[in-house]
Amino acid sequence: MLSYVWPIALVVLSNVIYQICAKSAPEGMDPLASLTITYLVGAVASAILYFAINRGGDLFHEYSKTNAAPFVLGVVIVGLEVGFLYAYKAGWQVSTASIVQSSFLAVALIFVGALLYGEALTWNKLIGVGICLVGLAVINFK
Repeated sequence: MLSYVWPIALVVLSNVIYQICAKSAPEGMDPLASLTITYLVGAVASAILYFAINRGGDLFHEYSKTNAAPFVLGVVIVGLEVGFLYAYKAGWQVSTASIVQSSFLAVALIFVGALLYGEALTWNKLIGVGICLVGLAVINFK
C-alpha cells in the first residue's frame, strides 16, 4: 500500500512547494533566467539521487538507452514552468491557477488515455469531466 501512496504524496507535496516557489519568483527577474538556475539545481539533484540510489551506477550507460522522450519532456517541462511563471506574473492567484490547469489537464488526459493507451472511457469519467467543467465555472465566477 505504501508503495502505491508515497509517489502521489511526493507529487502533491512537491507541487505545493513548486506553486509557492513559482508564485514567489523574483518580480524583477526574467522567468527564463530564473529557470536556468532551476534546471541547473535540478540536474545536480538528479545526478546526486541517481548515484545515491544506484551505487556503482553508470550514468553514461543509462544515457545510451535513451529515446526521444527525455528530450521532449525537457522542452515540455520548460513550457509548464514558463506557463506558471507568466500566469502568476499576469495576476493569477495561487489558489486558482493550479486548480484551473489541473481540471483542464484531467479532462484532456481522459481522452489521451482513451485514444493513445486504450483506457476505458466510462460514463463515470465523462460525468467527472462535466463536474470539472462546472467546478471551473464556479471557481472563476465573479
